[in-house]
Amino acid sequence: MSYYIGVDLGTSSVKLLLVDGDGRICGSVSREYPLLFPHPGWSEQDPACWWDAVKDGIGELTAGIDRSDVRGIGCGGQMHGLVALDERDAVIRPAILWNDGRTAEETAWLNTAVGKEKLSALTANIAFAGFTAPKLLWMRNKEPENFARIAKIMLPKDYINYKLTGVHSCDYSDASGMLLLDVENKCWSPEMLEICGMKQSQMPRLFESFEVIGTLLPDIAAQLGLPADVKVVAGAGDNAAAAVGTGTVGDGACNLSLGTSGTIFISSSKFGVDPNNALHAFAHADGRWHLMGCMLSAASCNKWFCDEVLKTTDYAAEQRDITDEKLGANRVFFLPYLMGERSPINDTDARGTFVGMTMDTSRADLVQAVLEGVAFAIRDSFEIAKSLGVPVDRSKICGGGAKSPLWRKIMANVLNIPLDIPQTEEGPGYGGAMLAMVGCGAYASVIDCADALVRVTETVEPDPAIAARYEAQYRKFRQIYPALKMVFPKLL
Repeated sequence: MSYYIGVDLGTSSVKLLLVDGDGRICGSVSREYPLLFPHPGWSEQDPACWWDAVKDGIGELTAGIDRSDVRGIGCGGQMHGLVALDERDAVIRPAILWNDGRTAEETAWLNTAVGKEKLSALTANIAFAGFTAPKLLWMRNKEPENFARIAKIMLPKDYINYKLTGVHSCDYSDASGMLLLDVENKCWSPEMLEICGMKQSQMPRLFESFEVIGTLLPDIAAQLGLPADVKVVAGAGDNAAAAVGTGTVGDGACNLSLGTSGTIFISSSKFGVDPNNALHAFAHADGRWHLMGCMLSAASCNKWFCDEVLKTTDYAAEQRDITDEKLGANRVFFLPYLMGERSPINDTDARGTFVGMTMDTSRADLVQAVLEGVAFAIRDSFEIAKSLGVPVDRSKICGGGAKSPLWRKIMANVLNIPLDIPQTEEGPGYGGAMLAMVGCGAYASVIDCADALVRVTETVEPDPAIAARYEAQYRKFRQIYPALKMVFPKLL
C-alpha cells in the first residue's frame, strides 16, 4: 500500500488529505488558524501558525496507518502572500496575504511609472494589489529596516515545504502571481527584481509543480513519525492545484472555484496573454499554461452576510425559500467587492454594495442577491475569456460554495453552460496529492494522473428559461459598478 498526503493551505484553515495509490481519500483533517487585521484593509498571518497546524494535522491524519507506507507530500496553497525570512531563516514579520489591500500606492506606481505595457512584457501580467511585488515595494517604503533584513522570500505553501525539507523552493504556477516571474520563459525577471530592490540570491529555486524538491529533514521525519525518504514535490498555487484535482489540465479545460476567493481557470497548451490584462496569464501545474480571473470575495460574501449580518451559520436554511421561479427575477443586486476587487476591474477602492432594495425586500432576496452577485462577477471574467476567442462550452466547479445545490444552479444559468461536479471536491488538497503521485513516479504526467483518477458524478445543466432571465439581469448588473466607480474612493 502507498499513501500520499495532499495539503491545502487555505486562508482560514489547512486541510490535509490522505490518498492511496488508487486515488481514494482515506482520511482528512482540518486545522484552523487566525487571520490578523491590524489596520482596515490589511490581512496578515503568522507562518508559525501554518506550520503548527500542518504538523499537528499530519500526526492525526496518519495515526491509523502504517506510516512507512507514506511516499510523498504535495501542497497547494493560498497565492501571492509575502513570507520574508532573515539570514537565519527566521520569519521577519507576519505574512502579508493575497487579500491584503494596503498596496494601492505601490500598485499604482508599478502600473503608471513602470507602465502596464512594460510589466506585461516582463511578466505577462500587470500589477494587482494582492500580488507579491507591490508588497515588497510597500515593505521597502514603509518598513525599510525589515526590508533590509530579507535574505529570502517565498510564498505561503513554500514555507511549509521549507520546514519539511530545508529547501527554499517555489513552483512556476505560484510564482506566476508574484509579478516577479518571466512567465513565458519560466525564470525570475532580472528587471522586475531590480525594480523591487531584490537580488536573485533572495529568491527561491524554481521547480515544476510535480518535481521533487527534496525529502523530509531527519528531525522533521522523526517528529512526524514518517520515513525520512518521503518525497516532497514543489506543489502549486491553490487555483492550479484545484485545477489538477478537478482534472482541469491539458488544452481548453475550465474550472470554477467558489472558495474564499472565486476563480475561473482555463488551461491551455499554449502561452497567451490577454491584451487588456483583465485575466492573469500564469504557468499551470501540469507544466503548461492557463488564463485565470480571480475575484477576491466569493463564498466569503455568503459567509459574511450570514455570519455577521444575519447571525446564522445555517446557510442551507437561508437558501431554502429561493425557488426556481425567483431565479433571474430578483430586484436586488449585490456588488461582491468586500475586499476591493481584482479581476477584471482591478479596483482596490470598490466596496460591497446592495442596490435596489424596497420596503418589500425580504431576507431571502438579500441572500439570493449575494449568491447572484458572485455569479455575475465570475461571468465578468468569463466574458473576457470569450472575447479572446477562448471557447468555454462547459466547466468543472469546486470549492466550499459549490456544495450548495442552489449556488451551482445559479452559476450554471448565469454562465449558461453545463457545470460538472467532480467525484472528489477536495480541490487543492487532492491536486497536491496527485502532484505527489507524479513526483513519486506513480504516473508519467499530471494529465495521465488526472485521466486515471478524476471522475464526474453529476452535471448541472442550465435551464433555458432561467438562463434567459439571468441574461437580462446580468445586463443590469454590468451597469452598477461603472455608475458607482467614482463614488467609492470618496467613501474611504
